[in-house]
Amino acid sequence: MKPAAPLKGTLFLVPTPLDFGCTPQDPAALALLLPNETVLVAARLRHWIAENAKSARAFLKRVDGDRGLAVPLQSIHITELPRQVHKKGDHTPTGAADAQARALLDPALQGHDMGMVSEAGMPAIADPGGSVVRAAHALGIEVRPLTGPISLMLALAASGLNGQSFAFVGYVPQDPAERGRRLRELESTALKAGQTQILIETPYRNAALLQALLHTLHPHTRLAVACGLGLPLQCTRSALLSEWKSGALAAGLPLDLPAVFLLGR
Repeated sequence: MKPAAPLKGTLFLVPTPLDFGCTPQDPAALALLLPNETVLVAARLRHWIAENAKSARAFLKRVDGDRGLAVPLQSIHITELPRQVHKKGDHTPTGAADAQARALLDPALQGHDMGMVSEAGMPAIADPGGSVVRAAHALGIEVRPLTGPISLMLALAASGLNGQSFAFVGYVPQDPAERGRRLRELESTALKAGQTQILIETPYRNAALLQALLHTLHPHTRLAVACGLGLPLQCTRSALLSEWKSGALAAGLPLDLPAVFLLGR
């Protein structure tokens, strides 16, 4: 008699605090940053898929300090997403990406629950991981997102901009001329369709992007900037460009922290 196939595990999408690389990480504060159920699930999982193995281990050390891990950290298996996924993303389905994602899910096919994490926030949202989620659905593996911080949604909620119609457009070009053209395109969409446009940038280029927005957008366009979401220094400011022009709103913004930029009407 052929042995029965093992029951498949569940793929948990585990959000992590938004303070990665920003502030000293105090394990005692984890309970203030993530819901209890999310931390409990993370504490028991032994198989992980990570954007970055080093940051995943740092997160699990925080979980260990808060709740205690089910097994020693050294015995937890962490596999990184392929390097090309980090650079180009995995939102476009390809045969190669699907094959790699399916291989990462082998523990779930053997009956083990798995977790997937990005460096900060929710995996597969403004971060890689979509190919793994698609592969899990194709393989009949349950996908369960856990509750936690998602910077884009926190910023949108705090902006006062249209939360019924919005688009995340990622990064804009670094070249000043190309960046200006792209910002004007996004502004046109935002004003004509009423669709909020959401942008991000690496922290060391946040100040340059803000200046580009101030020099490019029309006075009647609304701009919101949300910095350091979830951190003690978090700050969100939202106003028309004509009000931003005075410089008072930009003064004191912690632009060295991760930021989300939103524009609309």
